[in-house]
Amino acid sequence: MPRSAVDPARAAATKSLRQEAGRWLKAGREAAGLTQAELAERVSLSASPCWKRLKRLENTGVIRGYQAILDRRALGMGVVAFVSISLENHTEKTCRAFEAGVLAMPEVLACHNTTGQHDYLLHIVARDFDAYSDFVRNRLRPLPGVKELLSTLSMHEVKSSAKLHL
Repeated sequence: MPRSAVDPARAAATKSLRQEAGRWLKAGREAAGLTQAELAERVSLSASPCWKRLKRLENTGVIRGYQAILDRRALGMGVVAFVSISLENHTEKTCRAFEAGVLAMPEVLACHNTTGQHDYLLHIVARDFDAYSDFVRNRLRPLPGVKELLSTLSMHEVKSSAKLHL
């Protein structure tokens, strides 16, 4: 099944889970910082059903994992860039090689294959402008198939969130 196609069974299961557990998911998305007992109390369940529901959401892929949210500034990452990439061609080989290269770069926080003027949009962080410039010149531009690169630097972060609206 193509990546863009929606699996009807998964879509139905996800819709059912959202309808059944909307309130639970809202509390559960912050579960990484809670004990099982605290989470169970928040969703008005005993510990065992709460644990079963959490495992079900994890096993069906609704919850993909847990992570700490790090402050990039506190870690010395002062530059945020959004980079539009155009490839020389759109063969499967070129796209896969480009994507494999991007996957190996920890500076790239997100990579989206897009419609419109450019082929990919990357979200990148770097220590400072010199580090960003070095990354672009020595690691990003040399990736297979890169024809054009357009950087847009963030002047001020207004909002940054990984929380999904439920």
